[in-house]
Amino acid sequence: VQLVESGGGSVQAGGSLRISCVASGYTLPMNMGWFRRLPGQEREGVASIRPGATTTACASSVRGRFSISRDNAKNTLYLQINSLKSEDTALYYCTTGPSEYNYWGQGTQVTVS
Repeated sequence: VQLVESGGGSVQAGGSLRISCVASGYTLPMNMGWFRRLPGQEREGVASIRPGATTTACASSVRGRFSISRDNAKNTLYLQINSLKSEDTALYYCTTGPSEYNYWGQGTQVTVS
C-alpha cells in the first residue's frame, strides 16, 4: 500500500486549504485517517473516515473547521481545512489499514502565518 499526500503549502491565518492523499496497492477500501505532527510534538489524530464514507470523526480541537471525505472511485482521501490558525501549522499525514493504521504517507506540510 502506498499513500501520497499533496496540497500542503503556506497559508495566511483565516484561510482555507484542501489536502489530498492518493492511495494505491490495495483492493478493498479501508478505514482512513489524517494525523498531524506539530513542531516539537508527538503525532496526533485529526480525523477518520470509514470505507463507506458514511461515518467520520474529527478531533475536538479541529471540529467545525476540518472536514474529512473520500472518493473511493479515485482512491483519494481529502481533508478540507477552514479558518486556519497558526497552531494548525504541522506536517499532515494520511494513513490506512485493514484494522489498525498500518500504512502511512510521507506527509504534506501546512504552514499558517
